[in-house]
Amino acid sequence: MSESTIGHLDSELGAVHSDIRSTFDLPERLRHKADPVLIARDESFFTTVESTLADSIAELRHRLDAARTAPVELGQQALERDMEVHRLEARIRTLRRFGLDLCLGHTIGSDDRQPVYIGRLGLLDSAGNQLLVDWRSPAAEPFFGATHGHPMGLARRRRYRWTNGRISDYWDEVFDASELDGDGELERAALDDQSAFIASLGASRSTTMRDVLGTIQSDQDAIIRAGSAGALVVDGGPGTGKTVVALHRAAYLLYSDPRLRHGVLFVGPHDPYLAYVADVLPRLGEESVHLCTLRDLVAEGASAREESDPEVARLKASADLVKAIEAGVRFYEEPPGQGMTVETEWADIWLSPSDWSEAFAAPEQGTPHNEAREQIRDVLVMILMDKYDGDAPAHLLRNSLVQNEELRLQLDDAWILIDAADLVADLWTVPAYLRKCAPWLTPAQIEKLQRPAPTQWTLSDLPLLDAARARLGDPEIARRDRRNKAAVEVERAQMARVVEDLIATDDSELLVMSMLRGDDLRNALDDDSVLAHPDPDLLAGPFAHIVVDEAQELTDAEWQMLLLRCPSRSFTIVGDRAQARLGFAETWEQRLTRLGLDRIEVASLTVNYRTPEEVMGAAEPVIREMLPDANVPVSVRSSGRAVVHGVRSDLDRILKDWLAEGVDGTACVIGDSTFEPTARIRSLTPESAKGLEFDLVVLVAPEKFGTGLAGAVDRYVAMTRATQRLVVLTDSVDFAHGTRSRRPR
Repeated sequence: MSESTIGHLDSELGAVHSDIRSTFDLPERLRHKADPVLIARDESFFTTVESTLADSIAELRHRLDAARTAPVELGQQALERDMEVHRLEARIRTLRRFGLDLCLGHTIGSDDRQPVYIGRLGLLDSAGNQLLVDWRSPAAEPFFGATHGHPMGLARRRRYRWTNGRISDYWDEVFDASELDGDGELERAALDDQSAFIASLGASRSTTMRDVLGTIQSDQDAIIRAGSAGALVVDGGPGTGKTVVALHRAAYLLYSDPRLRHGVLFVGPHDPYLAYVADVLPRLGEESVHLCTLRDLVAEGASAREESDPEVARLKASADLVKAIEAGVRFYEEPPGQGMTVETEWADIWLSPSDWSEAFAAPEQGTPHNEAREQIRDVLVMILMDKYDGDAPAHLLRNSLVQNEELRLQLDDAWILIDAADLVADLWTVPAYLRKCAPWLTPAQIEKLQRPAPTQWTLSDLPLLDAARARLGDPEIARRDRRNKAAVEVERAQMARVVEDLIATDDSELLVMSMLRGDDLRNALDDDSVLAHPDPDLLAGPFAHIVVDEAQELTDAEWQMLLLRCPSRSFTIVGDRAQARLGFAETWEQRLTRLGLDRIEVASLTVNYRTPEEVMGAAEPVIREMLPDANVPVSVRSSGRAVVHGVRSDLDRILKDWLAEGVDGTACVIGDSTFEPTARIRSLTPESAKGLEFDLVVLVAPEKFGTGLAGAVDRYVAMTRATQRLVVLTDSVDFAHGTRSRRPR
């Protein structure tokens, strides 16, 4: 916002005329809030903030230019320079993205009458004075957490609602009744303390999650600010803000816990969900969190299909079958039972079975199978060199052993480089191998798991592929490393010959060439920096903290994928047991304890901020019929629109009428695979709609979503995506609990 758009309120005009340009742009019905006594201090503050923002961006640009052009050497210096450039660019993007609406509101304490302004980021003026306090700092906690029962030392709180960079509403909350005594600002305070909040709940939705930081509620804030140790379960029904809490918690933990910096993974249920929430963390000033789905963790996930046989899916959902991968790998790690003679130009050296066993036991625990091969080779070479008692130069003997073809072939045959896909495919095509790896399976179950096309991967295969890849490592990397080492060994051998020739021909008085025999100098002549190195897998972990949304849907096998990536066992687990399509009979504590987590806390959200009571009134019986104890949240608002029922043929007219109203927002048709989506109207299944929200939701033939628990969950989830209107279209006008439906008007 330029300086020409900022002006002080003209108290003589009362700041009620539309031609007065200020930070506040209030609609006509809220003109009483434009009283200069109420907002003059804010206007003056925002003038200072605007000037400081301009100066800050200019300074950051200068520092960024300096960092980009500063001469640096390769290695650590270059890495630190790149990190600084990234940090400065992120800060500039955030400041430019928001401008004045970095400010969320302010608090006034009971003792200190100076307002504390809360921002998305902290902001200092040129003198080092704190203008904005970062929302994640302890000083900002009362802004979110104070209630009338627990004011946390506040006398008042003000929150702003921003529209297009200007304040379109604000609301004051007074925690101390004595604040209303006397004349002036407090007596004339705008005490409709829910107006902007309620209005924001019913605001139109877009294709991305809207910004809700300014309206975080105390129950949500308490969860956001909880510590990172152990597993925190955020349990709540539709519309309680679970996803909002999870995203803001990720940003908070990155700010408050230095151990988590650049080490947080956020796992969502599907790609439409990730696209919906992708901009939230950057708006909170965090760009280092990795967002993904479970599919993204495994290369084969992109093309994996659903498991067609429910019994096969059930068997593969077991964590025991994932852990059977270990037995499958150990099958290829048995040392040879017979010894061999290794021939060199100086002597023949005997390699016994016990020598093989010693070498096979050498790799450190946790070393991937394919990477361990080179360690085993090095140990074998050391064992052979220790057995040699001749006078051959050590480096020449070593080169000879490293290049010994018979030894290499024997090692390749004993410790085979394996691809994860091949190992898992063998489980589904070689019954004897599966029986050896998973002896608890019955013959019928082993037969059930066999299939003719083993590499036509399913979603149920992904945890096994993931476990196999983590245990094995990439064989191509191992082969590349072996080629690189072989090239280095050849280079060293050539260098050794050159050194010996130089020494042999050195006739100087000091025999300076003999210095070349030193290991340090010889190694300095080696240069493997030009050897190729693959890009790292950013999703392989380990991560210091993992956030999992829609966690009620994860199988035990899928949980192993996440546990593998989080050795600290620090999790934020978000879900609703009532939305588990396959059922969730255990408590969260029982489920997670069984998986291996031991520090578990559960926080429940029970207030529905998104779904109007009319929609929840229709959705609640759907899930209660199957789950009488479901955690159905209580809605805090009404849309004034009854749920409309009709038949499938009404679909086109309903959508046409909605668009003709000229309202903002988005709509979604759920359950009609033939409907072609448009820019404002999505077409989704109940499963792919999870985690999303729309102004208008049209359910098509919900009676065909399925029977039993899965069908009820799909209907419940689909209905509760609506933030304003819900329309249910069936193939029978008598669906919906046996009562005749009301046709849409």
